[in-house]
Amino acid sequence: MNAFPDSTIAAQPTAWPSVVVIIPFYNGADFIERSVKSVFEQSVPAAEVIVVNDGSRPEERASLDALAVRFPFRIIDKENGGQGSARNAGVKASTSDFICFLDQDDFYLPNHIETLAASIPAGDRLFGYVYADLYEADADGNVIRTGVIKEHATHPKRNINDLLRNDMFVLPSATLVSRKAFEAVDGFDSQFMGFEDDDLFLRIFRKGFSNYFVDKAVTVWCIHTASTSFGIRMIRSRFKYFKKLTRMFPDEHLRGRYYFRDCLVPRFQPYFVNHAIESIKNDDQYREEMSAILNEYGAMVLANPYVGRKKKLRLRITLFLLRHSPPGMVRFVGALTRLPVIRSLRRIYKN
Repeated sequence: MNAFPDSTIAAQPTAWPSVVVIIPFYNGADFIERSVKSVFEQSVPAAEVIVVNDGSRPEERASLDALAVRFPFRIIDKENGGQGSARNAGVKASTSDFICFLDQDDFYLPNHIETLAASIPAGDRLFGYVYADLYEADADGNVIRTGVIKEHATHPKRNINDLLRNDMFVLPSATLVSRKAFEAVDGFDSQFMGFEDDDLFLRIFRKGFSNYFVDKAVTVWCIHTASTSFGIRMIRSRFKYFKKLTRMFPDEHLRGRYYFRDCLVPRFQPYFVNHAIESIKNDDQYREEMSAILNEYGAMVLANPYVGRKKKLRLRITLFLLRHSPPGMVRFVGALTRLPVIRSLRRIYKN
C-alpha cells in the first residue's frame, strides 16, 4: 500500500481500463448538469455513465431526461434508499472492471479518470482502490482550498486502529474502486445515509485488498448545508455506524487490543455529547432523540469493563446534568465564561 507522488503519474498505459461513472441523483436538478458535464469532459472517457434516480420528485426526474438528450448517459430509477443503495444499483447495472462515483453536487476535474486509472499498479491482484485529493468549494463551485484529504488522517490506509480512531477521508467522488473488491464486500451497506463510504473502504481493507493514495486533486467537493454531510440523517447514521463498529471489533483483552476504549470512544463521544447539548439548547424537535442516543451510548460506555473510572465518572456527570437541565439553563451555563461547563464538557472528551 503506497502513495503515488505527482511525478509517478507520467507512465501512461497503452490501453485504458474500462471505467463506469455512477452518479446517485435525488432532487438535484440544480447541480446535476455540472456533474454530468464534468464526466463527459474527461481526458480519458468513461466506458459507461449511469445516473441513478433515487426516488426524486417527478419534476426533478424530468430534468434527467432533458439532460440525457445532450449527454449520452443511462438513467436507472429506484425507490428512495439513500446514496449507498443508489450506488449499489448503479454498480449492479454496469459491467466495467473499475468504478468511479460522483455525488450530484460535486464535479470532476478534467483529469479525474486519467489520474486514477494511471495509478492502478500493474500486477496487483488484490488491488482494492486508489483515491486522491480534492478541491473544497462552496455550492456554486467557488474554490475554498485546493487540498483537503492530505490534511486529515493518514494516507494510504495501513493500520486498523487509525481507520477506527479517525474518519477515513476516502471520498467516493475522488476514488476508483476495483469491481472485484467492491463485490467481495457486497458493496455499500444501505442502512447508512452517512458513513457508508467509511464503512465500505474499511471492509475492503479488512478483506486484504490494497489501497493507494495520489497526492493530487481530481474532484471539486462542494460543501453546503443542503448536502448529505449535514442534517439529522447523518447524525442517525453516525450512531448506527458506531454500533456496527462495536460489533465488528470486540475488545481483545488477551492481545491488549481495546478498540472500544482506545478508538471508538475518543472518536464518537464528542459528537454524541455535542448533538445532545445543541438539541437541548435549541429545544428542537430532535431533543428527545438526541438525548436517547446519548443515553444509549452512555450505557454502552458504562458497561464496558476497560473504560477507566475517571472517564465513566465524567460521563455520568454529563448524563445527569443534561438529563436534569432545561434548555434555558443549558443556554445560560454555556454562555458564562466564568462557569464554562458546556465548553469544558466538550473539551474533556478530546482527551
